[in-house]
Amino acid sequence: MSGMRFTTRIVVITALMLASTLARGQRPLIDGLDHPAAKPAAVAFLYPEQITIPAGKPTTVTLHFRVAPGLHINSHTPTADELIPTVFTVPANSGVELISTVYPQGTEFALPLDPKTKLSVYSGEFTLQARLKATPGNHLVEASLRYQACENNTCMPPKTVPVVIDVIGK
Repeated sequence: MSGMRFTTRIVVITALMLASTLARGQRPLIDGLDHPAAKPAAVAFLYPEQITIPAGKPTTVTLHFRVAPGLHINSHTPTADELIPTVFTVPANSGVELISTVYPQGTEFALPLDPKTKLSVYSGEFTLQARLKATPGNHLVEASLRYQACENNTCMPPKTVPVVIDVIGK
């Protein structure tokens, strides 16, 4: 008899859980599982995570990025005014000054829907040459890269990815 009660309880509990799921519009029973996994950023900062540069002396640093497969981003010099350029910035008062940035030349890209329109884009891995000047000391700098990512036929809203670098001015 005891085994029969246990089986009945399991059936009742399962039925209640199913009813609860259906009543909530087919949502999972565990909180947090009803949200799709966050998509990775279209652009990722790869490296360097830490640099040491002479304090007070402008120094060129190469920053490495990767655009997610299947996407491209507008270059720093897009071919039309309405396109959002890729721009690297360093916050003021971070102990590090961005003197200048040299962006790579974009690759020509033709839209499948309009092959006559040529865009200037970055895809895959690309680098920027940032000329930085640091005050003496350690500075955890949260710079940023603003971009607009696109697939072949659609573009996403502009985004900004953090570029966190530990800059040591010696």
